[in-house]
Amino acid sequence: MTSGGAVSRHTIPEKTDSQAARLRKGSHGGRPTGFDEDRYKKRNTVERAINRLKQSRAVATRYDKRGYVCLGTATAAALTIWLRT
Repeated sequence: MTSGGAVSRHTIPEKTDSQAARLRKGSHGGRPTGFDEDRYKKRNTVERAINRLKQSRAVATRYDKRGYVCLGTATAAALTIWLRT
């Protein structure tokens, strides 16, 4: 559970073999997971952006000791990605 008592929803689709096993168990198999396709697409976009940022060595190694320096490093890496695309 998340703060506020709301149940967090899954963003990864249920595997077909897990789904088949759950259905085979009948009423003891539990409820199907809540899958939100739009949320999954957004998650994929965010993960791809983070992976592109991590290609920058300074961002990936995190040697910066100050927050403003780390922010500047991430901003410079993001600008480089933006200018190359």
